[in-house]
Parts: sequence; C-alpha cells; structure tokens
Amino acid sequence: MNLETRYLGFKLKHPIVPSASPLTYDLAGIRRLEDAGAPCVVVHSLFEEQIEQESRALDHYLSYGTESFAEALDYFPEAQDYNVGPEGYLDLIRNAKSSVDIPVIGSLNGSSPGGWTHYAKLIEEAGADALELNIYHIPTDQSVSGSQVEELYLNVVRNVRQAVKIPLAVKVSPFFSSTAHMALQFERSGADGLVLFNRFYQPDFDLETLDVVPHLVLSDSHELRLPLRWVAILYGRIPVDFAITSGIHSHLDVLKGLMAGASVTMMASELLAHGLGRIHDVLAQMTDWLEEHEYESVEQLTGSMSQISVENPESFERANYMKVLQSWRPDPTGSLG
Repeated sequence: MNLETRYLGFKLKHPIVPSASPLTYDLAGIRRLEDAGAPCVVVHSLFEEQIEQESRALDHYLSYGTESFAEALDYFPEAQDYNVGPEGYLDLIRNAKSSVDIPVIGSLNGSSPGGWTHYAKLIEEAGADALELNIYHIPTDQSVSGSQVEELYLNVVRNVRQAVKIPLAVKVSPFFSSTAHMALQFERSGADGLVLFNRFYQPDFDLETLDVVPHLVLSDSHELRLPLRWVAILYGRIPVDFAITSGIHSHLDVLKGLMAGASVTMMASELLAHGLGRIHDVLAQMTDWLEEHEYESVEQLTGSMSQISVENPESFERANYMKVLQSWRPDPTGSLG
C-alpha cells in the first residue's frame, strides 16, 4: 500500500502530521515524534508578544534603581547573557534540522507588520524547511471593518512571502464572510498551503476569583466537519496544498480528510491525550481500510469526495442545511439520551 503524499513540495511517507503543540517544545519531543513515525513536524509557535514582553521585563529589572546607585549597573551581566528573544526557538530549529531526517516546519504567530517579516527571516535562516503562519487576530475595534481585517491578513502573507523563499502555509480561522474568496486571495498573496482551521480558544470565567481565565479543551472528531466541508469545496479550485488541523483523531477522520482533498491531516489532541503510538495505530487501521476497499494508494483517494468530484455538489451548500434540519426525528421511547 502506497501511503505517500506531497505537502508544500515535500514527499511524505504518509499523511498524518503532528501539528504545532507542546509535543515539539524541545528537541527530545521532536525526536520522539520522528521515532513514532511522524513524516514531518510543525514546531510550536514563536509568539512575537511573548518575546516583546520578556524583553520589556528584562529591561525594567536591569535598569531599576540605576539612577540611585552609581555602581548598580555592575551588579548585572551583559544583556546578551540572557536568553531573551527568539534565540531559544531558533536554536531548536537548528538542532532539529541537524538531528532528524524529516522536514521541520517552523510556526510563527506575529503581532506587528515588522515582526512577522523579521522573525520569518530568522526562522528561515535557522534552517526551517517551511513556515506556517499562525494568524490569530481578534478584531475588537468597532471602527475596523471586515474588509480592513481581511487586508491585514493578506498584507501579512504578502510581506512574509517577499521576505522568505521557503514554502509558506497559512493557518487561518473560519470566521470570514467569504471563506472561498479569502482562500483565493491567500494563494494570490503567496501562500503555498492553507491549514484549516485555527482553533480559537475561548476564555472562561472563574466565579470564585472573578477572573477571566484561559480554558484549554482538546478537540474531538466532531470538529472535523467544518474544515472537511471547506477543503472539499476549495479542492481543485485553488492551487494550494490543504491541511486539516481540527478533529483528526481516528483513521476514519484521516480518510475523510484525504477524500475531501487534504494533502495531510494534522493531529495534536489525539497524541496529547493517548500518546505518540496513535500514529502507528491509526496508520495500521487506515491501511486495513484501504486494502479492504481496494485502494492502491493515498493519491487515488485524495479529493474523491470533494465538491468537484461528487455526484451531488450542492450537498456542500444550502441543500445540506435543509436536509440536516429535516433529518431529526424524536425518540419514540421519549428518552433524551
């Protein structure tokens, strides 16, 4: 069985790719993923805000009190002795490239136009094989229009595309008024791949402390449906590689993602919850299914259930909405479970 696929110009031995997560926080984690059978890895994101915050905090503590004591500056080592900035992340990229034989994809989450391009260049120079732009912007200014938000996203892609030569994937949210139009604009702005979709982690309220607190909830297979639909709609219409990164937990999820048109299916929550051995397990179950259904390769499967391939393409549009609403039937026993 030929499980090979191509993503961002790389030939991968299979389509189950560990996405950016705590599993790639260090070199040991990246090595473990390779040993577990990962065909490539996406390193956890470098956050521009975190770098800037650490830099401001260091500056504050290094300068605090120096106006009062002439010898105060002698108490501190040179600033370059501190690991503030992207150096730790760049070292991880360099060390990974020299330690593993699989493609290493950097991930960048910027916050300023200059930051996106500056750090993208540094990641490329560190040796990353490709770069994933994790664009996570929450517009809260009432004076900013939807078209302005869209242009902000596109400018990020254009600027980074001009700054680096390595393949570029863009990880975006589904919250655009016209997802198909934005996908086309991302490709025209220089994206080689689209990663659908970025999970927006919502804050929660702590009723005892009256604090707004982060609340991480791992995904489940139900979250696959949204990216599945949009990959199926966009496949064959926009010349980019697609990756699905929400709701991939089982071999059935992987197969559905490929049939929609994804080149790779990205897995994180399943690996965090059940261990790296899940890569091997899912691959084995996937291979059994392909053989049972007489497929010879992943390539033969890819895009076979996309909108341009199915008998009823309207099933991805409004017709499906009506069918879903009409499909519910009450339980004759009266049970709610």
